[in-house]
Amino acid sequence: MSDDSEASHIAKLYSDFYAVVRRIPEGRVLTYGQLAELAGRPGAARAAGAALRCLPAGLGLPWQRVIGKKSRGQGRVSIHDPIGGAIQRQLLEEEGVCFSESGGVRLEDFGWIPE
Repeated sequence: MSDDSEASHIAKLYSDFYAVVRRIPEGRVLTYGQLAELAGRPGAARAAGAALRCLPAGLGLPWQRVIGKKSRGQGRVSIHDPIGGAIQRQLLEEEGVCFSESGGVRLEDFGWIPE
């Protein structure tokens, strides 16, 4: 694959992820794996994370609404940087997302399933 072709493929992949993120309603979350599936890229949770890590400034996407999977039915803030993780949690709490004492988010209560 040429450099231009690879760059074009990555740009399309990231665009697919961003299109889904744009639709997540306030107060709802998706896991990275769910984001990948909804973008038509099942199994590409890490690529979804990479897309959000290099999100261009100014797009206004609600990146904070994409979280890691903690356990069955539970999500969590998975940003390893403590400042970034605190910012994500604060933004979600401002939207009404509740966290358990252990930092989990009940996907049954706050997960988003598009119609």
